[in-house]
Amino acid sequence: MTIHPTAIVDKGAELASDVAVGAYSIIGPGVTLREGVEVGAHSIIKGVTDVGSGTKFFHHVVIGEDPQDQKYAGEVTRLEIGENNTFREFTTVNRGTVAGGGVTTIGNGNLFMAYVHVAHDCKVGNRVIFANAANIAGHVVVEDSAVLGGLVGVHQHCRIGHCAMLGGGGMAAQDVPPYTIAQGDRARLYGLNIVGLRRNGFDLDVLNALKGAYRELFVQGLPLRIALEQVREVYAEVPAVQDLVRFIETSTRGICRGAGGDPAHEA
Repeated sequence: MTIHPTAIVDKGAELASDVAVGAYSIIGPGVTLREGVEVGAHSIIKGVTDVGSGTKFFHHVVIGEDPQDQKYAGEVTRLEIGENNTFREFTTVNRGTVAGGGVTTIGNGNLFMAYVHVAHDCKVGNRVIFANAANIAGHVVVEDSAVLGGLVGVHQHCRIGHCAMLGGGGMAAQDVPPYTIAQGDRARLYGLNIVGLRRNGFDLDVLNALKGAYRELFVQGLPLRIALEQVREVYAEVPAVQDLVRFIETSTRGICRGAGGDPAHEA
């Protein structure tokens, strides 16, 4: 264990034997730092916060702070962070609230670039990328392998779907469906995230099925209910398309709609 002499580590914190804590950092009671965690200089981690192995915090991060919610009255809530995450400079992540289930959760292998904010009760999946100054409000869900561009904002209770991309400066006030690209204020859909899908191992047959489903759902102008029924039937044997249908059907805020044209044909 390497703890800089200027750092403050509370006796109520639990640190694995190989944790490193940088200069002037503060580790509060209730914090658990597992194997291989590194904490940069001038950082604050308070709890109850559990950090998985291999996670690295750069300088000036604030992790596990009280939720920014006026209903919060000091209740004991949690932040759970998985393994091998990277939090760059000035990132902030808040604990949950009792009303939201009491916990903010972050999965494995995520990259949070500088000035990112993850608010209370959010659920972030695995292998997600938050570019610089991307901010998500309370109760947001970001599914696996999604990408949030720089200066992005996401409204409370929205969902960003699996392998979706919200482009730089985008402001999402509704759900962004899986596998799509959204952009703008308020965000609209501009086709499939073809590059992201290829990088995540989707084969050509699945890509073609998703292109067809995208056209029916967002381009052809059919009522969404009818389009969903057709897509469900035509692509019954394509799990990715069925996931897209389920995501839309379970939306509570509504989904971003197409911006027009037919970008789904782009390779």
